[in-house]
Amino acid sequence: MRLGPMDSGLLVLLSLLWGGSFLCVGIAVQELPVLTIIALRVSLAALVLWGIVLMRHNQLPRDWAVWRAFLGMGLLNNVIPFGLIVFGQQTIGAGLAAILNATTPLWTVLIAAVFLDDERFSRQKLFGVLLGLLGVIVMVGPDAFKGLSQSLGAQLAVLGATLSYALANVFGRRFAAAKISPLQTALGQVTASSFVLMPLALMIDTPWRFALPSNAAILAIIGLAVLSTAFAYLLFFKILERAGATSVSLVTLLIPPSAIGMGMVFLQESLQSAHFIGLALIILGLLSLQGRLFRLSRLKQADLTLTTLTLTLTLTLTLTLL
Repeated sequence: MRLGPMDSGLLVLLSLLWGGSFLCVGIAVQELPVLTIIALRVSLAALVLWGIVLMRHNQLPRDWAVWRAFLGMGLLNNVIPFGLIVFGQQTIGAGLAAILNATTPLWTVLIAAVFLDDERFSRQKLFGVLLGLLGVIVMVGPDAFKGLSQSLGAQLAVLGATLSYALANVFGRRFAAAKISPLQTALGQVTASSFVLMPLALMIDTPWRFALPSNAAILAIIGLAVLSTAFAYLLFFKILERAGATSVSLVTLLIPPSAIGMGMVFLQESLQSAHFIGLALIILGLLSLQGRLFRLSRLKQADLTLTTLTLTLTLTLTLTLL
């Protein structure tokens, strides 16, 4: 399975929605505890999707096995990674977290090769993922690696979250095979996540002790739930259905440039040369994963193997030196 032009457009839109979630969280976290924000995010998204389903008179699966699968998807795609990332980002910076998060396609390529017959491993895929990861590192900058030798537990937590995301990408393929629509899958996942996260938030955060949030925080929560969760997961499962687990995981490579672009538009941040170089590397990585880069350059398989090895060594040396 591979990305078509429409899938590529949906992937860029998804990266914008998830890139914008950082802005919403940055506003909301000033007034509300993190676990409460996450619980509100999935619970309000579930209400939005339930409203869409009821308006469209869609039939939902009644098989308990399907709802158990929804719970598994919610745990892998929401509860576990959200918790691990929150734990990790208490110690490490957002830049390093973004780089670690961008390893998701690498794990997905490896796991999909084991469990999915139509997403076999290839050197071309590995090259594309490594090229995109290198682009993220260049774009975020070397300052993100300060303190890399410290806070090992926090870094492992974020890597654990990416592994959970990769498992979710592969696990989610079963819903398309079972003829369950992206709307039903998105609804089932966030509903199951809500039943887990809302009681935890009430017990741990006791949010009733906090003052009523401001209008800005309320709007941020609404944007986070409606756009960055409900609508975003509709896109996520649509891309997963059409293009496969490896393709949908590439959104983690596009989130950093999306976040940087929105910072330029909304926060008057300036673009640097490293941002353009990093974006070029990410685009080349995506072209490689689509099978277009080497079709254009007509490189032989031996050249691809040598190039992949060179890029792997370059990436390893970059991480070591920084």
